[in-house]
Amino acid sequence: MADLYRITEDPIDIAEVLAAVADPATGAHAVFFGTVRDEFEGRASRGLFYEAYAELAEKEMRQIGEELKAEFGVHHVAMVHRVGELGLTEVSVVVAVSSPHRPDAFPACRAGIDRLKARAPIWKKELWTDGQEHWHYDDETPLP
Repeated sequence: MADLYRITEDPIDIAEVLAAVADPATGAHAVFFGTVRDEFEGRASRGLFYEAYAELAEKEMRQIGEELKAEFGVHHVAMVHRVGELGLTEVSVVVAVSSPHRPDAFPACRAGIDRLKARAPIWKKELWTDGQEHWHYDDETPLP
């Protein structure tokens, strides 16, 4: 049981993420899985491509993890984000937290994914079925 912060080209090992937040002192585990969906902004998607400044992204993930511990009292945090080309339904990101009780775990997990998306240097390119592509910084803001 050790916190986990990683950018990876490999499929995310869900068992490793869950093991990172396992602790007999915690009775609540909240996990968010982000997967590749088949449409974005009404357009059919064939997948996504992610790039990251890995060293800086992992550093930011650690900072977010420390914030979650201080603000919500969670004991452990794991954040793993995949880079490279991903197909439909593949897991692109996982955020997991563990705490003694669920009222702390749920909002901490939500804050974790929201902060990761807002602050980590990770970029996403939509790969549409018509062959066009478009870069986005996060799920909300398309880049010009």
